[in-house]
Amino acid sequence: MLRAIARCRTAELGGHLDVCRDCGYVRPAYNSCRNRHCPKCQALAQAEWIAEREDRTLPTTHFHVVFTIPSELHALARFRREDFFKALFAAVSRTLLDLGRERLEAELGATLVLHTWTRDLRFHPHVHAIVTGGGLSLDGARWVPTRQDYFMPVKQLGAVFRDRLIQGLCELWGKGVFHGFEVRGGLEQLFGRVATKSWVVYAKRPFGGATHVLRYLGRYTHRVGISNQRMVSMSDDGLVTFRTKQGKKVALPAEEFLARFVDHVLPKQFVKIRHIGLLAPSNVNTTLARARELLAGPAPAPVPVQTLMSWIEAVLVVARLEAMRCPACGGRLVPEPLPEQAGASSSDTS
Repeated sequence: MLRAIARCRTAELGGHLDVCRDCGYVRPAYNSCRNRHCPKCQALAQAEWIAEREDRTLPTTHFHVVFTIPSELHALARFRREDFFKALFAAVSRTLLDLGRERLEAELGATLVLHTWTRDLRFHPHVHAIVTGGGLSLDGARWVPTRQDYFMPVKQLGAVFRDRLIQGLCELWGKGVFHGFEVRGGLEQLFGRVATKSWVVYAKRPFGGATHVLRYLGRYTHRVGISNQRMVSMSDDGLVTFRTKQGKKVALPAEEFLARFVDHVLPKQFVKIRHIGLLAPSNVNTTLARARELLAGPAPAPVPVQTLMSWIEAVLVVARLEAMRCPACGGRLVPEPLPEQAGASSSDTS
């Protein structure tokens, strides 16, 4: 993974030349690694993902709810990452859907995104949930809204989430998944200790409108531990400095910086974005369609490929990626083969 990121947009991966026919300006443009952990390769994937989700976003208020776990469980999460993360997703899903049925007598919809980092790259697994402000009644007859400015009591969310996750972890323990994990007093005491704590779940201010939801959600779906914009410098003595939050900075030895970065590499083929309830793939043509009908929001017409690509191109420009415009004269840049590629192509045909 680190090798792929190091080679990203360098001559090692090949590429082409961007040439301005008006003024003669030339610059090399090298290919991307497309690794999902690469800070430079997420904007296009994010734009494409958002475009694909347009027809599944309901025209209603949404809430952003964040589920966190006590630090005492971090070592266990590291020990069996994939199993722990699956249990974490399941606990969040059961919490939201069970409380939706209990408090509203309705089926909610939510998109869940796993993050594992703090702003200084420490290991801190948590799940961001973008949840509909209401749900489809269990008999499918009406839309049941929450209050416009209030989702659910966060203390109740935290308590139910705690119980669901501990239950899931105990089931994994019973199957021997955590065999070999060592902790003071054993797993039974660990689970007992965290069961007495108040777990932190917090809901951010609500927002409405499908466009706003997608734009907001896109900030979380394809984010990695650190972006290039947060990098400040690397000194001669090997200290890497990057921004955290509120104008603060952190300087770490290069080895420690890389160790923290790779600590957030997900298990191979692990899916970090999940859709539940109304938004589950199996419900797209049934309960989701019914909810949209009740909310008087007809499904958007399919987006033509040409329109979609121009929209993605606009997103890329906004994202400050290189646009195909000459920085010298403002003319249009035209892709041409790199000299080595052009030479290889001529020799192949001779």
